[in-house]
Amino acid sequence: MKILITTDLYTTATNGVVTSVNNLMEELEKKGHEVRVLTVSERLRSHKDGNIYFIKSVPLDVVYPDVRMPVSYRHRYLRELVEWHPDVIHSQCEYFSYQFAKYISRKTHAPIVHTYHTLYEQYVTYIFPSQRIGAFFVGKLSKLRLRNAEAIVAPTHKVEDVLKNYGIHNPIHVVPSGIALEQHKERITDEERTARRRELGIPDDCTVLLNLGRLGTEKNLPELVELFHMALSHNRKIMLMFVGDGPARKELEELTEKLEIREHVIFTGMVDPTEVHKYYQLGDVFVSASTSETQGLTYVEAAANGLPLLCRQDPCLDGVLVPGSNGFAYEAEEEFCEIIDTILQNPDWCHTAGQKSEKIAATFDKSHFAEKIEDVYEAVVSK
Repeated sequence: MKILITTDLYTTATNGVVTSVNNLMEELEKKGHEVRVLTVSERLRSHKDGNIYFIKSVPLDVVYPDVRMPVSYRHRYLRELVEWHPDVIHSQCEYFSYQFAKYISRKTHAPIVHTYHTLYEQYVTYIFPSQRIGAFFVGKLSKLRLRNAEAIVAPTHKVEDVLKNYGIHNPIHVVPSGIALEQHKERITDEERTARRRELGIPDDCTVLLNLGRLGTEKNLPELVELFHMALSHNRKIMLMFVGDGPARKELEELTEKLEIREHVIFTGMVDPTEVHKYYQLGDVFVSASTSETQGLTYVEAAANGLPLLCRQDPCLDGVLVPGSNGFAYEAEEEFCEIIDTILQNPDWCHTAGQKSEKIAATFDKSHFAEKIEDVYEAVVSK
């Protein structure tokens, strides 16, 4: 089968969409499919890299950091892809690259499958002063944009419910995004872990609460700092480590200064993708206060690295976090602090929970993901 994947994001900082596209492409090629990717260039020049087509673009930081808008929708690369004649087009983003998908679909009659990765309701404050008004426009626009899609893939039932609330009636398939587990199965030695933690200024007897990912405003990170501040009043032998970077970092650093906890909070900045699993393993508990995740691949990665999870209650945790088994979900501030106390007092539970996390993460292997997506392709093509 000839499969064209269209996406706004490919060479920008690693995130869930980029990870999903790369994993899907790799697994589909293993299955013998011919896959090409059409995306937005990181500069004002179109170019090709093997089967990856980049269309020239300009920055659109006024909307959101790192967003780029293509400036050509009739480039010769699009004509080349039309002549290649894909059997199915898998769109990964609703906006700029979706125009590419629609154009090529119209020319070739290839059906469009679309994965809805992002809950834009959590991002509308970048554009609209009112989240309620922004959410209304997101729903209307999503319904309008996706009317051409033969099928929609939702990473979780949470996303499926949101789409149905928008009034979207396209067939929806719930398929959790897969991750490449190979890297996250590798374990660093106790000696390396101790040495790396000491380099970061972490005392040997300290418990590290770790958050990994983009430091974006939509991630609700100030709440995490505030909760950590409260937990710190119960136990001084804990530290909070943010692995990653983003527009919210300055605000977070200022908040730690204001709360006088700066010496207990570590900001590593961006790290080499090949080192990500090592940073997960420097932590003792993965923490998150986000409710903007469609699935939360970092939760799965953290679990694959043997970490128990402590996250704000959210439907995206279904199937990833089993309360009391491999972690806990909190709703109130007091719960967060109580759970931290419980974890610190029960190191044996922490160890067992980490092992259970690894088993849960194994069910999200990217090979299973590709098989389910392949079934969706076959259904729309046969239809």
